[in-house]
Amino acid sequence: MKCRGFLFDLDGTLVDSLPAVERAWTNWGKRHGIAADEILDFIHGKQAITSLRHFMAGQPEEAIQHEFLLLESREAEDTEGVRALPGAQQLLATLNELQIPWAIVTSGSKPVASARHKAAGLPEPEIFVTAERVSRGKPEPDAYLLGAQLLELDSEECVVVEDAPAGILSGLAAGAHVVAVNAPADAARLNEVAMQLTSLEELIVSKNDDGTIDVFRKH
Repeated sequence: MKCRGFLFDLDGTLVDSLPAVERAWTNWGKRHGIAADEILDFIHGKQAITSLRHFMAGQPEEAIQHEFLLLESREAEDTEGVRALPGAQQLLATLNELQIPWAIVTSGSKPVASARHKAAGLPEPEIFVTAERVSRGKPEPDAYLLGAQLLELDSEECVVVEDAPAGILSGLAAGAHVVAVNAPADAARLNEVAMQLTSLEELIVSKNDDGTIDVFRKH
């Protein structure tokens, strides 16, 4: 496929933060008497505030915001085990070498996303879209539409790289080409993505003289 830029999810796509995510949410669930499995089956790819509103339905917004700030603080402080996923460093370095525009578009808040990005030692993106920048999080298209706009590209010119079902739906809703990396086999509309990978190491990009980018899967 051809494109002009990339929009990357962070957690589970560029960065392995699963141990930290599971620690934070499992501990939160213990405090509120909610089973870890129930929480972990729901949260991935979504903004934390969305998940809290789901599990705290009926409670005052003030209480939900209080829990969000506590959770955000703990997630930002706990980066033990956070690392770049295979192929992430090399792919981003290649995009920088070829002067291909790219952005990170995450459901994480700025403190949490910045802490995990730093812990993984990834190159700095020119554009970093975090939860604070959109009113509607994934699976709505807003975050990826904003990422494309900030790269000064149409969303149809972008490749969205995602692992979570909510993010895949967001990329498709934005009209982008979607590359799914280690996505669950039962993810909704997985058959509509442009490419399915088990690792970013499989992704090959090359830049043409007209500025368009060819994207291949390594065989």
